[in-house]
Amino acid sequence: MATHFSPCSSSSSSSLTFSSEFTVCKPRRYCFSKWVSQVRPRIHARNHFRIKSSNGHPLNAVSMQEGLFGLGMDGTPLAEGIKPEEQEIFLDFSDSEKVQSTLSITVVGASGDLAKKKIFPALFALYYEDCLPENFMVFGYARTKLTNEELRNMISGTLTCRIDKRANCEDKMEQFLKRCFYHSGQYNSEEHFAELDSKLKEKEAGKLSNRLFYLSIPPNIFVDVVRCASLKASAANGWTRVIVEKPFGRDSESSAELTRCLKQYLTEDQIFRIDHYLGKELVENLSVLRFSNLVFEPLWSRNYIRNVQLIFSEDFGTEGRGGYFDNYGIIRDIMQNHLLQILALFAMETPVSLEAEDIRNEKVKVLRSMRPLQLEDVIVGQYKGHNKGGKIYPGYTDDSTVPNNSLTPTFAAAALFINNARWDGVPFLMKAGKALHTRRAEIRVQFRHVPGNLYKQNFGTDLDKATNELVLRVQPDEAIYLKVNNKVPGLGMRLDRSDLNLLYRARYPKEIPDAYERLLLDAIAGERRLFIRSDELDAAWSLFTPLLRELEENKIFPELYPYGSRGPVGAHYLAAKYNVRWGDLSGEDSQE
Repeated sequence: MATHFSPCSSSSSSSLTFSSEFTVCKPRRYCFSKWVSQVRPRIHARNHFRIKSSNGHPLNAVSMQEGLFGLGMDGTPLAEGIKPEEQEIFLDFSDSEKVQSTLSITVVGASGDLAKKKIFPALFALYYEDCLPENFMVFGYARTKLTNEELRNMISGTLTCRIDKRANCEDKMEQFLKRCFYHSGQYNSEEHFAELDSKLKEKEAGKLSNRLFYLSIPPNIFVDVVRCASLKASAANGWTRVIVEKPFGRDSESSAELTRCLKQYLTEDQIFRIDHYLGKELVENLSVLRFSNLVFEPLWSRNYIRNVQLIFSEDFGTEGRGGYFDNYGIIRDIMQNHLLQILALFAMETPVSLEAEDIRNEKVKVLRSMRPLQLEDVIVGQYKGHNKGGKIYPGYTDDSTVPNNSLTPTFAAAALFINNARWDGVPFLMKAGKALHTRRAEIRVQFRHVPGNLYKQNFGTDLDKATNELVLRVQPDEAIYLKVNNKVPGLGMRLDRSDLNLLYRARYPKEIPDAYERLLLDAIAGERRLFIRSDELDAAWSLFTPLLRELEENKIFPELYPYGSRGPVGAHYLAAKYNVRWGDLSGEDSQE
């Protein structure tokens, strides 16, 4: 499939053209099998190699529309629009006649912190593991004047040889840096993007070209970059895709306008809205834990679950980034995207399949079923200066980039409800904050009390001690543990709550890939399962926009809490309102 940017394109059919030949680059190792290009129809299978994405399912390498599949003559999936005699899913890499394609990854905003700290290191890690095709290159694009060598020197300091600490890392790093190039230009200049296109074509050397643009830039220049890239730097005979970083607007109206503007130049299938939390290992494992273990799926409803808690905390403040943060606040920065996406994955019904659209359809159903957020179900806070252990920690408004009278919340807690048969009446409690006592992100599932519990006298009046709790610790020290009650060894009858613990670093000694590695790999493969669709985004903003508007119009003053504390007292009252105790405050968390 060759996909072109085109002005005012409103549907995929208006921007798709088809080439008569397809190719796939030769893999060096298994990981590269996740990369998808296009397959030459006349190559016949001898050494079979199935192309896969990160969900472990085969991708049809000859899909022209990346859509629904029929069946070929041999019963295998066949892309819509492909005749049976044209189909090929397996390739013969021993065939001497191959048509190769190129992959060009352009990081727009290459001189920024996100690019240096996350995107370039993730690309190097993929290269190190041979997850990128043989013919790939990376271009940095920004307004800063840099040479190719200066770019390489800038990013070389952030590349690490963390994967298995293999001896050949320095060689691989040198090889990777040789594939990195730079072009300086304005973000709204079609002329400068045309110059970038010329450089890309020179490196592509006439091969079938696939281009991925990563927009690591502020949202106010998204549309300018997409317009210029679409008109002057899109792939001539392969696919073109664009990864867009959050924030996706500030409310329903600005988000809808951003989507409308992007879709003047891109189809929905070309837009990859990235939320890096969806690429984290424990979030990926959430659906596996639920749908592939019989012990959990029957319990996953209001009949057995008393409440669900989604907790995000950081042990540092804005630290000079207050100017950016003050425009958004913790609700827009964390709750409306990261935590709400995890909630949708947790609460969705069983999808028809693991295909991207089936999963995203179920997530949208959850978001549309949610009860409108009420102000009385929300607590907002802001951290203040605090002297702890002889060290003075500054308050939020002490940051020189933050207005002195700012009411922007650095902490928020909310109780959300889903109006459907599975979750009716179950509180989903969200909590997110900066400058708290610890750094963590976790999902906590508290089950109902055992009816007629024979051992209730052993727990006294604190029935929460008898509550089974499933915890998925997303970060740090990834773990899954289940709190269960058991008898303490001895002659008496004394009960204790213990953990059945899967600590990842103990069970899986190999280092866990960064979320950006997984998401970049999926974007290259065209796998959209972990990216946000426009109707998902609309549903998420529809839930939070009325609340945000009420907070800002009524100038709700946030409750102050000391830097390094457990947050505002109001969050405890909110939980108690629904007969819930925050699980992260019990002091019983498993750390080993």
